[in-house]
Amino acid sequence: MVAFGLVLLTPVTARTEENVNTDTFKALDLFGEVFDRVRQDYVTPVPDKKLVESAIRGMLTSLDPHSSYMDAKEYSDMQVQTEGQFGGLGIEVTQEKGLIKIVTPIDDTPGSRAGLKPGDYIVALDGKIVTSMTLEDAVNHMRGAPDTQVKLTIRRGSLAPFDVTLTRAIIHIASVKGMVMRDSIAYLRIASFSAATTTELQKAFGTVKKKAGKITGVVLDLRNNPGGLLDQAVGVSDAFLEHGEIVSTRGRSPNMVQRWDARGGDITGGVPIVILINGGTASAAEIVSGALQDNHRALILGTRSFGKGSVQTIMPLSGDNGAIRLTTARYYTPSGKSIQDEGISPDITVQPAKVETIAETGQIREADLKGALKNTGPDSGAASPADATASTADAADDATAGKDGAEKDMAAAEAKDYQLTRALDLVKGAAFFSGQNAN
Repeated sequence: MVAFGLVLLTPVTARTEENVNTDTFKALDLFGEVFDRVRQDYVTPVPDKKLVESAIRGMLTSLDPHSSYMDAKEYSDMQVQTEGQFGGLGIEVTQEKGLIKIVTPIDDTPGSRAGLKPGDYIVALDGKIVTSMTLEDAVNHMRGAPDTQVKLTIRRGSLAPFDVTLTRAIIHIASVKGMVMRDSIAYLRIASFSAATTTELQKAFGTVKKKAGKITGVVLDLRNNPGGLLDQAVGVSDAFLEHGEIVSTRGRSPNMVQRWDARGGDITGGVPIVILINGGTASAAEIVSGALQDNHRALILGTRSFGKGSVQTIMPLSGDNGAIRLTTARYYTPSGKSIQDEGISPDITVQPAKVETIAETGQIREADLKGALKNTGPDSGAASPADATASTADAADDATAGKDGAEKDMAAAEAKDYQLTRALDLVKGAAFFSGQNAN
């Protein structure tokens, strides 16, 4: 029986391969027939090049939301974008159920200033319904000359669709911003992963460290970061890790496995790190979050991330025919987890919230009791309850006193950003218990 099974294996495999080839040729014959019918009978003549490019676009976009075809101009625009400067609205988008979904607006761009939010759907561009467009068509429509306008019709949750008119601008992406918070905590915000992000991170941290004198903790803000270049995600992760795996990718073939490991040299010197994430944290930003989480180098705070766990490879085509962006692999965190569709789960879930001080009325304290002993210690001149109430009311002003403009902006931002406040509290507590001098 075993010998018989082995004998049958070869002819069955051969017939299967032959059937596959036959099916392929039949499909190509079908394409050729449709192509010829369109060329001959469509109501107006269409250039052959346009027909072929449209067929290629359809083939790639039917695979997944991230595979696509770029003609020569689109390919050039993409190269400019990854270098950190391009024209448009400053929003990262994907296609979902025929609509254009905003993954995240990029900081300090027309999209973010107009109040667009992750999860918003663009249903029309200048009155044209987007279901008739490919993702590339929609992106091209939103790009254009600076100071020109485009009208977006937005659907947000259960609200009625509304229009937002944006003015296009040259988008300069400063991918990393740094700031000293609470005297010794480095706040590092990475907006996206472009060609110079790792270098910008090291420079920003150096500037913050020099200004603070000593860094006792780091808050790495990756909220609404749409991702970007894989090598930059690896570089940023490596900047915080002494050792350990960063990420691995696995393609179609069992042999298509790549792994990146940390080379050592934590730029922070090992201080506690908290990473902020949310539903707009995607792709390369999820690689960094997963790498530091699985290596127990950082605590993740916020809400579940976007869940884009695939790798796209840019493949230039021959001649002046542009390139294709093809999904070629999935990536896995050091623990072997694929975050595709699932995202990164925070260690501590903190929803965006507004914090308000609630006045305590009618509370009786020890000092209010008849005959209570007086405090005669060295700190007996402490503020009375009335003074404490006044201090609470003036806390926002006190927090910004003596600070420069940028620091005042950050202090004000912390007062409004509950997730950031919780992250700073967590870093400060971790620094205290690890022996760092967190002032």
